[in-house]
Amino acid sequence: LNPEQQLAVECTEGPLLVLAGAGSGKTRVLTSRIAYLIAICGIPAESILAVTFTNKAAGEMRERVVKLLGPDAGELAIGTFHSMCVRILRRDIGHLERSRGFVIYDEADSLAVSKQALRRHRLDPKVHDPRRLRWRIDEWKNAGVLPAKAASDARDVDEELYAELYATYQKILVDVDALDFGDILLQTVELFKRFPRVLEHYQRRWQYVLVDEYQDTNRVQYELVNLLASGHRNLCVVGDPDQSIYAFRGADIRNILEFERDFGETRVVPLEQNYR
Repeated sequence: LNPEQQLAVECTEGPLLVLAGAGSGKTRVLTSRIAYLIAICGIPAESILAVTFTNKAAGEMRERVVKLLGPDAGELAIGTFHSMCVRILRRDIGHLERSRGFVIYDEADSLAVSKQALRRHRLDPKVHDPRRLRWRIDEWKNAGVLPAKAASDARDVDEELYAELYATYQKILVDVDALDFGDILLQTVELFKRFPRVLEHYQRRWQYVLVDEYQDTNRVQYELVNLLASGHRNLCVVGDPDQSIYAFRGADIRNILEFERDFGETRVVPLEQNYR
């Protein structure tokens, strides 16, 4: 590790923002940091949560940590935002009066529910585009907005209608015991906000939280991370404001730009050496 990478690895307590451009060795820093926490600091593997955006990236991170630590990698939680939230909901969604046996709807299923919602409002899916409705609902969920809030924020008749359709869409999902991809994150945030004891359980469980590609987080992911880290504040985020690629999914660049405002005692470590 170069001196900056070493610093990012060894700053274990409190909030840390690692500004890492392409080719700066950020994956190496993240995996070395996890190994350092376990092997040098004596932190149990099950007390660490590492979150990234794709299964491939999560698999690569786990592989590297296992290579460094062997069996000591133990019960380390490394996964995507969605896989982490599915684990939480399978255990605790009952608090929201939903079944733990919920099914997860893909894009095609969600589009079919959008058409169903339109028909319930006597709107022809051939005239009113269900894809537009699906996109609008996605936008709300990425921003952490539930149907009641969407309705209260409506500024015109068109938005009022879409908010009503959103509420109907959600009712259909509840009736068939299903969650779409947006719900997986949104319902976890709702669970944490409404049931502080559930949140406290996960805060105690995951004392150290690491997030890769933080520049690509949207509002609901930002809320999830902040809720999980609000107790211990041992949050390490890695990202590059110049590399955001998920704006179409609601990624909010302000999450990384305002990290220091959210966590006043933040340590900032820029990784400036390019190894490519």
